[in-house]
Amino acid sequence: MKCILALDQGTTSSRSIIFDHTGEIRAVAQREFKQYYPRPGWVEHDPLELWEAQEETARKAMHHAGVHCEDIAGIGITNQRETTVVWNRKTGNPIHNAIVWQDRRTADLCAQLKSDGTESLFHEKTGLRLDPYFSGTKIKWILDHVDGARAQAERGELAFGTIDSWLLWNLTCGRLHASDITNASRTLLFNIHTQQWDQELLKLLNIPESMLPVVKSSSEVYGQADRFLCECGCDISGIAGDQHAALFGQACFEPGSAKNTYGTGCFLLMNTGRKPVVSTNNLLTTVAWKRGDEIHYALEGSVFMGGAVVQWLRDELGIIKSAPEVQQLATQVPDSGGVYFVPAFTGLGAPHWDSNARGMIIGLTRGSSKAHIARAALDSTCFQSLEVLRAMEKDSGVSMKSLRVDGGASADNILMQIQADLLQIPVERPKQIETTAFGAAVLAGLAVGFWKSTEEISAHLEIGRTFEPQMEAAEAEARYSQWKRAVDRSKDWATG
Repeated sequence: MKCILALDQGTTSSRSIIFDHTGEIRAVAQREFKQYYPRPGWVEHDPLELWEAQEETARKAMHHAGVHCEDIAGIGITNQRETTVVWNRKTGNPIHNAIVWQDRRTADLCAQLKSDGTESLFHEKTGLRLDPYFSGTKIKWILDHVDGARAQAERGELAFGTIDSWLLWNLTCGRLHASDITNASRTLLFNIHTQQWDQELLKLLNIPESMLPVVKSSSEVYGQADRFLCECGCDISGIAGDQHAALFGQACFEPGSAKNTYGTGCFLLMNTGRKPVVSTNNLLTTVAWKRGDEIHYALEGSVFMGGAVVQWLRDELGIIKSAPEVQQLATQVPDSGGVYFVPAFTGLGAPHWDSNARGMIIGLTRGSSKAHIARAALDSTCFQSLEVLRAMEKDSGVSMKSLRVDGGASADNILMQIQADLLQIPVERPKQIETTAFGAAVLAGLAVGFWKSTEEISAHLEIGRTFEPQMEAAEAEARYSQWKRAVDRSKDWATG
């Protein structure tokens, strides 16, 4: 039986998933990797460890599923998006650790670019904000701070890539230096209107164009993964950044359809059709996907800290031993007891875009317990998503009647109930919550004829559970007002 292999390279782990023709999972393999924090606000990964973890999980998934490379109809790649790798073209070795999307080291550079009056230019051309979140300023930082890097780049010896490009390079033993349009649209260097790397923006950031990958669609045969898994090779036929893949995997094919993914961060995307919608409420305009000549755009609200907050409770605060324990701890109390948790560990994303905001827990009393803090941590994810949803409704003119959800944290029933209560609309969780990997698999499968149409994909999707609001609207609004007060106190903290 033919299958699709999805490589899901996330912020905290690499996973590989085998999907059959019905969209069911045949096997999953996962491996976490180390997070590096060289300074406060800095986050890095070892690119070689990312590749090693991804290769290992792919082999394990195929072994568990009992399939060989000749059974793989196509390979789909989905990835953490803005994370930046620069490597030597000849040796294939990175010249610095990957700078992760959460990293804030270029905040001063972004502030300088804003003061120079360039923010509107970047926004008009890329649909993005001038923020350390995106790849462009990370590339400039590497060129400016790694010995000899700029000279090497000027000689054409260095390659830049988001993680999809890094995986593609390694899958093809250095034969392909390419990216898909969704990842390119997250770099601050790609003009989403002309669908080309923008010379003016490259000049502003002093980045040689020779470093950049060829930009392709999200669903096509890029090449073969020669000598990967076995000698026969497999077609690499789909690539999309994780949030774009999830939008596609949730079958949000029509304008106005939206999804929220609960992972390390939270990302709410709405399909806006074939023309970009300019946000007036601090959201991002981005490419949703491209198939053939057909391109779709999306509005996006990015929350930097979602599931990462639970990781912090486990790894740094030590009040839980494993991530699933947070649900058990949070259910020990009916609510947060007036405690509010603003997880601005690396600043605030949409709709605030404050690089200097910092994390805060407020409202503590002598009666506050670790259970209240756990509950406030879950609340924080839902409050941030509520902020984004309200901004998106204003930009789009669409009042959402329900919200589709996915991602690992969406399996947490209490989190999803809190979300429904605060949004005051039903939250629909699909039976298959691995929609990010599924989206990559679908993009790959459509390119090689494994699936014939998007209608066929929609037929495979089922709602697993719907969470209806149980909280009174007045109470939800009162809690949201308190949340906004807490957020205001966290802003601009790092400059004090």
